[in-house]
This record gives sequence, C-alpha cells and structure tokens, in this order.
Amino acid sequence: MKAAVFMGPGRIEVQDVPKPVIEQPTDAIVRILRACVCGSDLWWYRGLSHRDTGTTTGHEAIGIVESVGSGVNDAAARDGAEPIHPGDFVVVPFTAGCGHCPACRAGFDANCMNPDATGKRGYQAQYLRYPHADWGLVKVPGKPEGYTDDQLDSLLALSDVMATGYHAAASAEVAEGDTVVVMGDGAVGLCGVIASKLRGAKRIIAMSRHADRQALAKEFGATDIVPDRGDDAVKAVHKLLGVDEGKSAGADAVLECVGTELSFDTAVKVARPGAVVGRVGIPQSSQVDLDPLYWRNVGMCGGIANVTTYDRGLLLDAVLEGRINPGRVFTKRFDLEHAADAYAAMDKRESIKSLIMM
Repeated sequence: MKAAVFMGPGRIEVQDVPKPVIEQPTDAIVRILRACVCGSDLWWYRGLSHRDTGTTTGHEAIGIVESVGSGVNDAAARDGAEPIHPGDFVVVPFTAGCGHCPACRAGFDANCMNPDATGKRGYQAQYLRYPHADWGLVKVPGKPEGYTDDQLDSLLALSDVMATGYHAAASAEVAEGDTVVVMGDGAVGLCGVIASKLRGAKRIIAMSRHADRQALAKEFGATDIVPDRGDDAVKAVHKLLGVDEGKSAGADAVLECVGTELSFDTAVKVARPGAVVGRVGIPQSSQVDLDPLYWRNVGMCGGIANVTTYDRGLLLDAVLEGRINPGRVFTKRFDLEHAADAYAAMDKRESIKSLIMM
C-alpha cells in the first residue's frame, strides 16, 4: 500500500509499505478515506523535535472498517460500546482507549492504561491497523456516500482537532455566559472557539494576527479579535473587558492552544482570579514559571484530548445535527501522492489545516 513517510526535516515521501494485518483480537484494519496534517506534526517536520526517519506519518482519519479481530465484538459488548463490523464507517481517533481500564472509565481515554501505540502509527496511508477497535473507534451512522463533502470534513475533524479544542474548553470549565480568551489561531484554537460557543460562552476573544484566521474565528463565534502578543496583548484584553476601570477582573476562562512560554504567560495574565487555563498546546519549554498561578489564584488543567469520550458524548451528534462545522478549518486539500505539499502548505502558513484525500 501507499503511505506518507518522514525522511528527515522538511522531507515527506510517499512510499510502498506493507499493508497492516490483524495482530491482536481487538484490532481492526481500516481503509482510510481522508486524513490530514496536524499542527503538532510541524514540530518534527521543522526539526524542532525528534522523530525517527523512515516512520509513517499522521494521526487523524476517517475510514471504512475492512476487517476485525476475533475479540472485537465480545469486548464491545462487555464495555457498552456499539459493535464494530466490516463495512462500518468510522472516525479513527488519534487516541486508542481500551474502554475498561480506570482511566478510560473516568473519561480519560487519552491516558489509557493499556496502550498499544505501535498499532496506530501512520494514518496518512491507504490502510491502518487500529488497536482497541472494540471501544476506541467511533461509529458513524450510514455510509460516507450519504454525507456531503463538508460533513465528511467535519467528521474528520472529530479524530483530533475538534476534540482537542473541546478539551481546552472543558478543562478551562467554560460555562454559560462566560467571557473566554482563546490563545492561538491554528486549527485547535479555532476549534476552541467553536467549543466555547457550544458550551455557552457569551463573549469569546480570539488572539489572532492573520486575516484569514480572524475571519474564520468570527464565523465560529468569536466576538472580538486581538492581534497583539505579550504585554500588549494583555493590555488589549484588559481594555476590552474594562479591567482598568474596575468593570472586570479578567476572563472567566482561557484556552491555551499554542504551547509556548509566551502564550502560557499571556493566558495567566488575562485570566481573572479563580479562572482556569485549559492548556492543550503541546509544551515547547520544559520549564514554565507556575508561580503566577499561585499569586493570581488561577488554575491550570488540560493535556491530551479524550477523543472517543468527547465524540460519543457530544461532538458526533453536534456535527450530525449541524450545530458545529469544524471541517471549515481545512483550507487546502491534496491527494496522498502530494502529501509533501500538504505539509509544506501548513509550514508556510498557506493552509490553516491540510486535508489528504485517499
């Protein structure tokens, strides 16, 4: 089969690799229909973090189940999940929770205590072996042919980016009527805007300095745009909220969707006392000063998104009912043979998020 392969910083090649096979009773082989490039992929693509040369790439997809292991439906029945059969249309989360360990039962499938990372590497390919398919895969009603192109894009967004944006909002405890600040105008930040509105936020301030992303943030529900960074950004948010006039103490919730030290510092400074920063940006610094959290009585929560939990609990229905359309973050599309161009487009900020068609 064909798959995208990392060959060193700035180099993605499409190569012939062995088609995966069932290895464990709870495995499924999925034929990929659509995949995409994640902003987190750019860290190793740019050489800023390590990735082994020769590894297949990608961790977001939708597809059709081709075959399942002998134990898939037994486990599904045990864990209360809908059985998975060949021919089923599924969202393929980047997580692969088992569904029955204490972490999964608490809703944190991202922290599954029975991991099998070797089985879910390389979503930018024609086929994928997905472990813990009995619980981790998210079954979509009907067949792909019954959905519009836009709906298919939004279903693809459920495999990671929309769930991650929602995790930021959930971790920040966004509630009805809140004022929210969203740090980051990448696909995750934009989905954080969607999630904040879905959870009832009244005012959403998107921190963005790019016109195309500002427009999309507004479309998704942002009420205000702040293009500044650092202390200038803090001053701008305080002015919008009337902090200096005593009308506000700051934002009720802040979504940190970047991962840099500057973004985290700004997030803490714009939060009111008692607010929570929902942090989902992959940390790019091993040392972050947490003292300001203490002195401002600001909390911090977040981490890796729990895709299966959020999709089954809320997000799949929200897409199917047309209440959210996160697929709008895909602004360019490519076929698998041009996967290298999909990465380059995101690296050059020519695409907010690149979609790869099989």
